[in-house]
Amino acid sequence: MSSPERAIRLVTEIPGPKSRALVARRDAAVPRGAARLTPIAIERAHGALVTDLDGNQLLDFAGGIGTLAVGHTPKAVVDALHEQAERILHMCSIVATLEPVVALCERLNALAPGDFEKRTLLMNSGAEAVEAAVHIARASTGRQGVVVFEGAYHGRTNLTLAMTSKFNLFKKGYGPFAPEVYRFPFISAYRRPAGMTEDEWVAWQVASLDHSFTATVDPSHVAAVVIEPVLGEGGFIPVPAPFLRRLRELCDLHGMLLVFDEVQSGMGRTGRLWACEHAGVVPDLVVTAKSLGGGMPVSAVVGRASVMDGPHPGGLGGTYSGNPMACVAALAALDQLASPQFLARATALGERLRDGLLRLQAEHPRLIGDVRGLGPMLAMELVQDPATRAPWMQATQGINAATLARGLITIRAGLYSNCVRFLPPLTITDAELDEGLEVLSDAVGAVVRELSA
Repeated sequence: MSSPERAIRLVTEIPGPKSRALVARRDAAVPRGAARLTPIAIERAHGALVTDLDGNQLLDFAGGIGTLAVGHTPKAVVDALHEQAERILHMCSIVATLEPVVALCERLNALAPGDFEKRTLLMNSGAEAVEAAVHIARASTGRQGVVVFEGAYHGRTNLTLAMTSKFNLFKKGYGPFAPEVYRFPFISAYRRPAGMTEDEWVAWQVASLDHSFTATVDPSHVAAVVIEPVLGEGGFIPVPAPFLRRLRELCDLHGMLLVFDEVQSGMGRTGRLWACEHAGVVPDLVVTAKSLGGGMPVSAVVGRASVMDGPHPGGLGGTYSGNPMACVAALAALDQLASPQFLARATALGERLRDGLLRLQAEHPRLIGDVRGLGPMLAMELVQDPATRAPWMQATQGINAATLARGLITIRAGLYSNCVRFLPPLTITDAELDEGLEVLSDAVGAVVRELSA
């Protein structure tokens, strides 16, 4: 019986000459501050496979940093875009009303967590939506303070940079930042103090919330508590359910609004449509983007109607917010993302991926300090020593370079940039996932030998 055809097919070294040429043009035309994580140039893509300019076919475990839950060029999304492009490309929702815009808002109102009347505001990017959520919270409560958490990434606008952690990579040289942002400690079970169990550490952090709301900022000053149910850029750390439940209690007690930033963790990425469903905690506002658009730029704030109606008419919006092309793409993507079959498949993929990463950790326990995440949103943290847990960024860089050379795209994450994150399209096949894990194992082994030499 013949072996199944391999997904990865390399015809040149990576990067090939055509990729190098286009990347050189990019480097000459684009400022160095615009991040570039790989030296490859892509010509086309479908599902979990991408083909570069040199004809190499690679597996994509980066997934557009979480934008491609339904895969590259999903047929339903492409068909919807073709049909819409022949009708109208743009009008501006401030000027007139278009059916796809209203339909997407209605759909998100119906799908978002919470048994109450909702409204949806459409924007273009995750950062725009997070900032809009803060505006809405401030207008609704009449307060100014915003509570965020260590390790968070909320965007690159001035306000969302103020809310974002990881100073050197995202914020260095860009201040002054927006005021009235208060940062609380975040629970990292892997980096808990020696001698404490995970349950003890979580209980201590939950109890410490009351201290933070006294020592750092008083609840009466806080408009919104903004948190990622699973840290994204911070290293794929799920927030323990007791912590989210206590935040909900404190928000209810003190009139603060609870805002979940699900830009990366939402839209099926954790095996549920919304990551907060795992904890059973309902926010007042939830922010979504990335995979919502099926590859098109669109974001949304969905929340309680009474809160969403806080800003005055004209206080929200943007020229391209609610672009009909992005809206029809999102509607087509949601048909797939919200289906029980898709979410069940995502859960199964997460179990298969986690099993593979845990096997790899067992083979390299001194390097892979932690494997964590929720569902198919997973990462492995690399350390120099399992006792000290000192971050090993050199190993992360080496593994990402080694996987790419072998035809697998992986990227970094983590507060210390020492995690490899895995965001493959959730349409990936078992065979493709297993092939990617084989390549990853080979790359890790090669880097371990190189760094040990």
